[in-house]
Amino acid sequence: MHCDIFTLKTSDDSGEEENSPRKSDVHKEDLPEIEVPPGDHRLQYAYSFWFSRRTPGKQAIHNYDQNLKRVGRFATVEQFWNLYSHLLRPSELQGHSDYHVFKDGIKPMWEDEANQKGGKWIVRLRKGVVSRCWENLLLAMLGEQFMVGQEICGVVVSVRFQEDFISVWNRTASDQSTTARIRDTLKRVLNFPPNTILEYKTHTESLK
Repeated sequence: MHCDIFTLKTSDDSGEEENSPRKSDVHKEDLPEIEVPPGDHRLQYAYSFWFSRRTPGKQAIHNYDQNLKRVGRFATVEQFWNLYSHLLRPSELQGHSDYHVFKDGIKPMWEDEANQKGGKWIVRLRKGVVSRCWENLLLAMLGEQFMVGQEICGVVVSVRFQEDFISVWNRTASDQSTTARIRDTLKRVLNFPPNTILEYKTHTESLK
């Protein structure tokens, strides 16, 4: 299925708060190792699945972390499908809602140590296609289709009233060859025409 997009705008409503916590407010988590049942197919990385919802407009700085809830963690193909099958699809979410799937130990915040020097590719979607695009993107990340080693931090889907967004976060915004490979893989995974223009935004830009 083709995922239709709009021309991208410069304002960023794609899954992050303008007033998310500063560096000093982001604490490293000490997560226990996920138990892998015998016979399960282990993924290259373990992941956390997060959900957040907010009312439109600026929020107090501490509210972003409070609104960010971990839905579950997984380290195998089977654990992913077991979790994913019990969640609402993005098209079924209400209002300003976001799913974030990030590697374990990385919080979906600009100021997390793994994200500080990174950025994200942003895709703006018309209503009606986000669930299929999101699933394709998730499977591409879990299946290591981006082929950029540890550069991928996570992916976000942001449901808004008029349109939806998906984004891919990576560690090193200055690595142009890596960001270009992520862009090209994203186009292929979502079945976009090769000449589709996507927007890349560094997290330092977002913090200004």
